[in-house]
Amino acid sequence: MKRSLFLRRAPRGHVRAGLLLLATALLLSGCEVLLLGGAVVGTGLVATDRRTTGTQLEDETIALKAQSRARTQAPLGRIDVTSYNRVALITGEVPAEADKAAVEKVVAGVENVRGVVNELAVGENASLAQRSADSVITGKVKASFVDAKDLQANAFRVVTERGIVYLMGRVTEREANRAAEVARGVAGVKRVVKVFDILSEEELARLGQAPAAPPAGTASAAR
Repeated sequence: MKRSLFLRRAPRGHVRAGLLLLATALLLSGCEVLLLGGAVVGTGLVATDRRTTGTQLEDETIALKAQSRARTQAPLGRIDVTSYNRVALITGEVPAEADKAAVEKVVAGVENVRGVVNELAVGENASLAQRSADSVITGKVKASFVDAKDLQANAFRVVTERGIVYLMGRVTEREANRAAEVARGVAGVKRVVKVFDILSEEELARLGQAPAAPPAGTASAAR
């Protein structure tokens, strides 16, 4: 899947400020940080990721900016933004449909965002108990991907909201279907939503990676 993206160069002062903000966020999240030629690199982000290092850093910046701007549109809501390969997934809750639309508009306007998936729910904010349950589900789904020998667990980003699991990543059709199948089998999962960039096997090979081979007898189940 070929995509064209035109990037606008930011003023040098803005770039430095953005790098400092990103470095602080990575440190607070527990990631190790490297400074390479003026760039901030979280070592936990770079390793074996199917995105380029530059795209990984852009995704972190997009998420920080989008979430900050989104919360100004609906201060009574609970909004989270996850960016993967410059696609912004918006989850959480807002009080009204107008808030949902306003949040989507402001996130779409963030620099380098190429797509928005607006999964905000309109209603009361999720309780602490629900959010804790969602965190447990996310952990179980990730662990299930590690256990599945026919998946590369680090190719997927997992987000859970109100029992709904959102899967992001750059994966093949087989990997996408298999990951959804695995996630559906986790206790507490109500629904699985695929937010993938689908790659052909040839495109994946050009990235220098090969998909994990499906175990014998399971190839048809991935269709």
